[in-house]
Amino acid sequence: MRQSYCIKQECLRKAQGAFLLAHKLGLLETPSMEGFEARRQAHNRMLKKLEQENKKFYGPRYFSAPAYLQYELTRLKLDFVQPSEAVRKTGLCPDFTETEKRAFYEQNMDLFGRYHGDFFTYEEVAQIIEKRLREDAYDKLIEDVLREFEEGK
Repeated sequence: MRQSYCIKQECLRKAQGAFLLAHKLGLLETPSMEGFEARRQAHNRMLKKLEQENKKFYGPRYFSAPAYLQYELTRLKLDFVQPSEAVRKTGLCPDFTETEKRAFYEQNMDLFGRYHGDFFTYEEVAQIIEKRLREDAYDKLIEDVLREFEEGK
């Protein structure tokens, strides 16, 4: 039982880091858990309104706190991995050289295999590699932001 509590605490810690980073990137106005709850409630009100107006939409008609947390964390990560111009201008979103992308490809060939044992070419997966490298950079930035936040307390 103790382990599941620690996992939940670690998830909340990482969520707080993602919110702080999103705030730095200009993606969120309020990085607090109270801000998260306000965004969740606003989103649920919007979904309810769409449903009442008989407008078509896809996905859940209501988000519980854990479901909305997963939704928001995924959205924020995608906003970083496929960055807008505003996110790029912050200087926090890295660009990668061809050399770095090719090195990742060569070091991780097992990720690019097909069913019959052949591999996708570098050219076929270059965009995927760049996004994967940004995912790693995103996770590192979250840890950096959390460290700064925790040391500043």
